[in-house]
Amino acid sequence: MTPKSESAARSAPGVRLAIGSLVTLLAAGCSGLTAPPPEPPTLESQLVARGLRPEEIVRPDRIDDEMRSWLQEILGERRAPSDRLERILDAMQSDWGLALTYDVGATGTAMEVFRSRIYNCLSFSHLFIALAREIGLEAYYMTVDEIQRYEREGDLVVVSSHVTSGFGSGPDRQVLEFAVGPAADYDSAQRISDLMALALHYTNRGAESLRDGDVEDAIGWLETAVRIEPGLAHAWTNLGVARRRSGDLEGAETAYRRAIFIEPRTLSAHHNLAGLLRLRGEDDAAREILAILDEVRHRDPYIYLALGDDSMDQGRLEDAERFYRRALRYARRDPEVRAALGLWALAAGDEERARIWLRRARESDAESERTAELSRALDASTDDGGV
Repeated sequence: MTPKSESAARSAPGVRLAIGSLVTLLAAGCSGLTAPPPEPPTLESQLVARGLRPEEIVRPDRIDDEMRSWLQEILGERRAPSDRLERILDAMQSDWGLALTYDVGATGTAMEVFRSRIYNCLSFSHLFIALAREIGLEAYYMTVDEIQRYEREGDLVVVSSHVTSGFGSGPDRQVLEFAVGPAADYDSAQRISDLMALALHYTNRGAESLRDGDVEDAIGWLETAVRIEPGLAHAWTNLGVARRRSGDLEGAETAYRRAIFIEPRTLSAHHNLAGLLRLRGEDDAAREILAILDEVRHRDPYIYLALGDDSMDQGRLEDAERFYRRALRYARRDPEVRAALGLWALAAGDEERARIWLRRARESDAESERTAELSRALDASTDDGGV
């Protein structure tokens, strides 16, 4: 992970902060004709305006006295902002410092990352921004929407964007470029508010609770997330998943439809809503939603998997293969996708190809539900006199 200057050479590895003079004393001219700009609202006032009690909200960008002492120790007599930021970044990653370890599912606060030494992109940003602000430098959160990750566990499909940190503005803007994950053009990074970053923290924690099977805890995190930032579509989608898992199908549908209203291109909300409608026996309505997804270009393999399943249910084998192969393009080692292609091959009469896909599915996960389904189908085919 390296800080990257928009004015620095793009091909240079390990680019250091090239900020120059970032702290400038501006002439404070007075004019009786121009009112000073209003002070931006504080995070606390924004939380209160949303009916939340700030003291009850987890603040992931807070540090404690132990961290302040560590910060003073590693900075020494350094004065230049670029030197201080570079030193903080090195200390977070190097063996002589915190030696942090990446874990995509580790959304901790700044204090939790400092003690556990484990981070993901959002929690790394919490720690870096908290330390930078402690020494008077105004670092901020950014998102790189170009990078999206799709993860599936059972009926949970989490779509997450990449969060990073920035400092400065204009040609002197610096962006922390993560080496973890796919390469991306960090020039596309957009600054987000502390309020949005807080909502993303709550959304991530809710998704992690869902992965751990703690639905009640997930609902608590996610309901707070949508109160903090009601316009965060992915939070509503994940809340829908949590409500569905708790048995609240009406509440789940409300959350999915709210996500779609906020952002009509929130494909995961459409996908989950279609699954919910099918669960309730509303197959025609579910099929209408899936047809919408077929018309949109995207990289979500699990939507293509659902489209393939729908085509299989209708006996449209050619369409099913097309969707399954699109899913495979974006999730090459996913056992569900591999097994789906095996079931398609079996339906198409190619048992040899189906067994090849079964072997590949088992290599990914022999215990997955669809892998087991393919195995049973092939066993039944053999019992019936097949190959």
